[in-house]
Amino acid sequence: MTYTIDKTLAGVSFEDAEAKVRAALADKGFGVLTEINVKETLKKKLDADVAPYKILGACKPQMAHKAMTAEPKIGVMLPCNVILRETAEGIEVSAVDPIASMSAIENPALLPIATEVQQLLTAVIADL
Repeated sequence: MTYTIDKTLAGVSFEDAEAKVRAALADKGFGVLTEINVKETLKKKLDADVAPYKILGACKPQMAHKAMTAEPKIGVMLPCNVILRETAEGIEVSAVDPIASMSAIENPALLPIATEVQQLLTAVIADL
């Protein structure tokens, strides 16, 4: 089972790709709760030079609430991470597949919620 939903954007800058991702997330009702600039962090902490890489922690509050109601400890699996990373082919955008991540939890009430979020994130990636 794959665990990400992916698309590579060719011919765009990292900044433009990030703006597109943020807009596509917002169009589907997601907000960005957290942001980690991995490139800057690794440079600062390890003096390591890596290609641009950013993690956006996306959340659709209604879906998070449904999931937390069905499974109170689900917060350890939230928010839905979306990464942007520079590759030779362009800017790769990958969103977590909620069905794959939730499959570790034995709670059938999560499947319809994870399925709905998967459909939304698939649409986000397709809209890029």
